[in-house]
Amino acid sequence: MSLPHSIREISQGTQYQGENETIVYTITTTNWAASPTTPSMVVKNNSTGADVTSTIAPSGSITASGDVITLKPLTAMTAGTTYRVEVQFTVGSNTFEVYFFVLCEV
Repeated sequence: MSLPHSIREISQGTQYQGENETIVYTITTTNWAASPTTPSMVVKNNSTGADVTSTIAPSGSITASGDVITLKPLTAMTAGTTYRVEVQFTVGSNTFEVYFFVLCEV
C-alpha cells in the first residue's frame, strides 16, 4: 500500500543523483501559484533532519523567472543518503513551501 503524496511534494517524485554529480534542479510553481518571488531553499538529511545546506548547496543563487524557480546546485552528497530539499517562495502575501527528495547513489 502506498501513501498518497502531499500536495506540497513535487509530482515528479524522488530524484536520483550520483555522489560525484552536481545538478541544478528547477521547480515550476504553476500547481501552487504564479510568479513566485523571494525563493529560498534548505537541504536536510532525511534520516536525521539535520540542515546540510552549507555542505550540499554551498554556492550559487536561487532565482525565479515566470513560474520557474532555479535552485542552487546540489553537490557533495553521500551515497545511500536521502535528502529533503525544501523550497519556500512568496506570491502576494502568501508564503508557500514545497519539497522533493533526492536519493544519492554511487
